[in-house]
Amino acid sequence: MTVTDQDFLREVRAGFALPQKTLHPKWLYDQRGSEIFEDITDVPEYYPTRTEAEIFKTAFPELADLLPEIRTVIEWGSGASRKADALITALSAETYVPIDISEDFLHAAAEDMRARLPGLRVEPVVGDFTQEIALPEDIGPPAARLGFFPGSTIGNFEPGTAVPFLERVRRSLGEGAYFLVSGDLIKSKEVLEAAYDDAGGVTAEFNLNLLDRMNQELDADFDRNAFHHRSVWNEELARIEMHLVSQKDQTVTIAGTPYSFAEGETIHTENSHKYSVDGFDEMGQAAGWRLDTYWTDPKDLFGVFLLRS
Repeated sequence: MTVTDQDFLREVRAGFALPQKTLHPKWLYDQRGSEIFEDITDVPEYYPTRTEAEIFKTAFPELADLLPEIRTVIEWGSGASRKADALITALSAETYVPIDISEDFLHAAAEDMRARLPGLRVEPVVGDFTQEIALPEDIGPPAARLGFFPGSTIGNFEPGTAVPFLERVRRSLGEGAYFLVSGDLIKSKEVLEAAYDDAGGVTAEFNLNLLDRMNQELDADFDRNAFHHRSVWNEELARIEMHLVSQKDQTVTIAGTPYSFAEGETIHTENSHKYSVDGFDEMGQAAGWRLDTYWTDPKDLFGVFLLRS
């Protein structure tokens, strides 16, 4: 069992010991999960990716004027790194540091980036962004660094962990750096729930892949057909919740340990918090950032926020 597998198992055991069985959404992103998520971004109901892309068309050229000194882009949770191309090009950045937990996917994406943007220095970092991240040396002074966290992934953090994450990023980037963060805005329940439970079942496959991952890496014996995907809007907490729901009473073994599930019991696999502009600003200030400027789309579905340390 690898170190990553041991970490995975430790978090499964801790999460399954809770009254509400819970896993951190980072475990959704193995190689297969990362690939499925790329497919999610193309489904009709999933507005965040295309809305964010439209905002970026305006924001990136304006950033080039606002921040002419930026030479290094550091992306947390980089995935396929596709969103960074236009940002790097707009800023004429010289170095790109993608950070991702999925090592194979990260290195493949880094090679693709080098092919797409010849001459760009690409320094991939395998890391869990829920922990401290040590950046490579010789990537320029903090004032020449722009952190990048697209895709509204900030919403996956609980309110009590989002601020510490933003604090860790501020420490990594250094005093005087900038951080460009995407955040999904509060909107109707119908639009939100459809975005996380598309008619084609791509998001369901993404969630159910977590069971396959536990089977493959943790010697578990989940029957994926005995669970189904569910998304629900929690208005009180302003978040979409994703769950895997047991369809019957059953016992599952993980690394030799049995876990019982009652019919209807769930594994809570992801939260996606939604924000107001004022709420996002308050969260950034609590972590020591100042909201420099922000962009939204005409329907105020989505926001892109520029923070300064």
